[in-house]
Amino acid sequence: MNIKVITRHGPSNYGSLLQSIATIKALENLGHTAKIIDYQRKDERGLSMVLTQLQQKARFSNPLKKLAYILIRYPIEKYAQVKFDKMRKRWLKMTKRISCYESLRDLDADLYMTGSDQVWGPTMNGHYDKAYFLDFVKDGRKKVSYAGSFGKTKFDADTEKAYKEMLSKYDKIAVREDSAVMMMQDWGLSNCVGQVLDPTLLLNKEEWGKILITKNTDDKYRGKKYILLYLIHNYPEHSAYALRFAKAHNMELIRVNPFLHQAHNGGRFICCPDVSEFLALIKNATYMLTDSFHGTCFAINLNVQFVELLPLNATSARNQSILELTNLKNRIVSDYEDYEAITSHPIEYDAVNMILRQERSKSTTILRSLIE
Repeated sequence: MNIKVITRHGPSNYGSLLQSIATIKALENLGHTAKIIDYQRKDERGLSMVLTQLQQKARFSNPLKKLAYILIRYPIEKYAQVKFDKMRKRWLKMTKRISCYESLRDLDADLYMTGSDQVWGPTMNGHYDKAYFLDFVKDGRKKVSYAGSFGKTKFDADTEKAYKEMLSKYDKIAVREDSAVMMMQDWGLSNCVGQVLDPTLLLNKEEWGKILITKNTDDKYRGKKYILLYLIHNYPEHSAYALRFAKAHNMELIRVNPFLHQAHNGGRFICCPDVSEFLALIKNATYMLTDSFHGTCFAINLNVQFVELLPLNATSARNQSILELTNLKNRIVSDYEDYEAITSHPIEYDAVNMILRQERSKSTTILRSLIE
């Protein structure tokens, strides 16, 4: 079957890229041909993206502040964009680039799928995009979603009404978070078949090693003692905790991020490494500290001892969902002066891996049922 998948693969973000790679690989494992629809809005690339971001920041009302923001932010965003464009070209199977909604109607496939990540949340301009609801697909073509995510759990009445209407047109929907299952039930959508694993967890440690972690990148970090810090949100308290944590354990702190703006926040900074090196950094870390959902997924999947620094906003539901599923909610930091309570009780990964195997089997069965 020829399957086209639309997802949030375009941001300069490791989780976005990795979940896209995993989705295509999982579909290929079931015997299908699949590609990511390379849909990247013009207002989410280059200078247009920076200007879109600026519009969402009310505190930058002064013209000089706006100019300063653009001059500082654009080079940072552009550098990451160039690097991630190269990674996508190397590691991800995609269609030709599509920048406008109308051109999506020219695509052809046996089945269309909305993939994972925060596809049903607001885009960079603060509004949802009906493209991620497969609103462009011709009548009669099958529409499904695997591990779709809203990113949050509360929407205004108009958005909720639009969501219910668009989601009701799917043949079947599987979502990533338990909170999304409850929301779909509250909305009376009977086409929701339940919760599934994030695509990155459909592939086990050995599979990721074969398709993405190269020998050169693995050898670079194997046997070294270090603490890896991967933060999506730039909260000062998280960085400060990480520095104290590293000092308490007398280890080097390595900070990895796609963007240069975290370079001066402490630790040895590695800016925007290839996704293969990114996974090797996680795999070989003594401890990993992260607020990232996909950082958490890979720490669990690669059996790394980790500490969870929950995002201080409404997006933490997805982190908590995977921790709940794997019985690892005790990894969440509640006391920012405690550097031993979590590490003195290391994760017993035999039990976690058993849960993952069971859930992987269930999710693969659901994925197969979506596209039959």
